[in-house]
Amino acid sequence: MDEAPIIYAVPVRDLPGRLVRTVRTGRSPQGQRLGIAFTRPELLAAAMGVDQQWEELCESALRGMLRPLGIDVIQVDPLLVAPPLDPSSGDRAAPSVPARAPAAPTGPWSEAVPVPVGPAPAAAQARTKRTASATT
Repeated sequence: MDEAPIIYAVPVRDLPGRLVRTVRTGRSPQGQRLGIAFTRPELLAAAMGVDQQWEELCESALRGMLRPLGIDVIQVDPLLVAPPLDPSSGDRAAPSVPARAPAAPTGPWSEAVPVPVGPAPAAAQARTKRTASATT
């Protein structure tokens, strides 16, 4: 029997001058490019602010969008995502205040679970279930 697909709240942004949205990506503290996904919209709002736009995407759709960009890791439930760079000034955009501050982390990525992009959705789903049960 097939397992239900994992559905993530994925941060997106509108492309200027187009009627298109694209997924937001980020970098790990070590500089590796990452996809960003959250298991619940509340976690996205806590990490990125309540004004962050998002879409529901299954894991395979997100992987398909990240693969052409050369991104092979999805960061699931990061506690903190830095605001994007403002391309006009070279400075970081002013951070928005989240609706609720996240629990005191030991580091900005301390509870994030990197999910390798590849043909193993069952393993990723088991990892997500373990993470969810550990936090409840």
